Amino acid sequence: MKKWTLGSFVFTALFSLISLSSFASDVTSTFKVNGECGMCKKKIETALRVKGVSKVNWDKETHDLTVSYNPDKITLDEIHHRIATVGYDTDTVKATDAAYSKLDQCCQYDRTKI
Repeated sequence: MKKWTLGSFVFTALFSLISLSSFASDVTSTFKVNGECGMCKKKIETALRVKGVSKVNWDKETHDLTVSYNPDKITLDEIHHRIATVGYDTDTVKATDAAYSKLDQCCQYDRTKI
């Protein structure tokens, strides 16, 4: 069995505190994102697999996107723009017509919903 020295205990405790503090600074926000299907869910959530975003979930029934992120690494505005870039309108940023037209037919939603 490995013996714990005071130094290794202090190092482990300090590392744990630093790791926890990075999660403590995350903010959670929920907003509307247009979409239609499971493929939309995958595209929307994949667009937010970036540094600074720790959790993301889009609900296809309610069109609510819940995202947890570190505002020191990414802003809420950047999150909205990343989603719009892949073709989906949010409640504050509209996707370009060019990005929307690249969506598969099943993903092309009613753009007047939000």
